[in-house]
Amino acid sequence: MPDSAPPSRLPRSRWTRPVLLVLILAAAAGSAVFWDPRTVVGAVPALWRAPAFVLLFALGTLAFLPKPALSVAAGVLFGARWGAPVAVLGTTLGAALAFGLGRGLGRRALRPLLRGRALGALDRQLTEQGFRTVLVLRLVPGVPFQAVNLGAAVCGVRLGPYLAGTALGVLPATAAYAVAGASAGTPGSPAFLASTAVILVLGALSLAALWRGRRRAAPA
Repeated sequence: MPDSAPPSRLPRSRWTRPVLLVLILAAAAGSAVFWDPRTVVGAVPALWRAPAFVLLFALGTLAFLPKPALSVAAGVLFGARWGAPVAVLGTTLGAALAFGLGRGLGRRALRPLLRGRALGALDRQLTEQGFRTVLVLRLVPGVPFQAVNLGAAVCGVRLGPYLAGTALGVLPATAAYAVAGASAGTPGSPAFLASTAVILVLGALSLAALWRGRRRAAPA
């Protein structure tokens, strides 16, 4: 009796994982309309509300919810003292989740695309000076949060420097929004005025960076 031939394996396209990554992010974004972080946290025992909000914050960043709104919610729920640390932890955890998804599902397919001069230079910077480059990208206003997450996942930066640069880089803006949320009930207080001033400065810097980027792109 002849031996049966082993079943042939279907060839895997290199784009299978990136498509799966896009589907996961799209599903997260779609699910964001069905839950409210304040309602979910309110149903959790008081001892676990901060960890629960950190997790919700991280999932919210994957769902492309605006980070400023999440940071304001952290300030409203936990006050100025704890709102900022909770928001920074949630931001860092969200960056870690996006980094893991991008590296596990998209790096192999997207890595060959880093052939242009600008992309190649960014890849070298993230590989050789990961902490410093991530820190600068997080500090510069207007740089999309998820773009940095997935770009770093495709490049050669290690997880440790990436998370450290993220935590320090998002601290100023995240703390400003959390303090603004915590002190929104007293709009004349020094905390609210100071946090609002920081937010306005960051917004002005974002507009300036966008304007300079368009001026540089126009001749090209």
